[in-house]
Amino acid sequence: MRKRVFTEGAEHTESTEQQSQNHAVIILASGLSQRLGQPKQLLIKNGEPLITYMTRLAITTNPQVIVIVVPDNHRFTASTMIELANQYPTVQIVVNSQADTGMAHSLSLGVEAIVALESTSIDRVLIMGVDQVLLDEPHLTALLAGKQTVVASRYHSWRRLETHQNRDKTVSDIIGLPLVIDYKLLRQWQSGLTGDKGLRHLIRGLPADQIGEVDNDQLSYDIDTPEQLAYAKQQGWLDS
Repeated sequence: MRKRVFTEGAEHTESTEQQSQNHAVIILASGLSQRLGQPKQLLIKNGEPLITYMTRLAITTNPQVIVIVVPDNHRFTASTMIELANQYPTVQIVVNSQADTGMAHSLSLGVEAIVALESTSIDRVLIMGVDQVLLDEPHLTALLAGKQTVVASRYHSWRRLETHQNRDKTVSDIIGLPLVIDYKLLRQWQSGLTGDKGLRHLIRGLPADQIGEVDNDQLSYDIDTPEQLAYAKQQGWLDS
């Protein structure tokens, strides 16, 4: 059976200070938001751009470095990131000039930036997106508390939620971002990160006992379409 780590009712003995000694963060924020029609990085939550909100969330885990991968065609995104980098010394900005090739290239660039640090103490990497608007600090803490090679998030898809969840058995649960992965393994896999071939198909090849999961259906609500954006605003998850 696959080992799981649950957010609800779990007690975590590792302190944030202990966690800060061994992980880096990659925030994948170079999506072009073509279906949404506007940069999702700049949607507003609690009075600030979503990318800023997610960066502050990542900072609460006290990582050694936060690498944010952004597209090169959104000057407003870049300016927001420069402000963050000036404010937080751990933040590094990486520009993806090939954002249309898929998420895998962004991840590869993020790994390159961490490798360039030549840090011998980083042993895990927390990988996040920007559009899971209900992501919170307890969930990231639960991911980092896991001991498996990969500790990933598990949640339903929008489609299952829209069809009253478990009634539609054809829609499988999603096991994906955010996730924590062994740094050495991520470096080994870097050459295989091309186009839309991200980590998911590589993770599936691991033995079940090397994969931990943190269940959190709040992560189902990412923002890809105008309809999803309208729903998030209606629920008060994003500013109107």
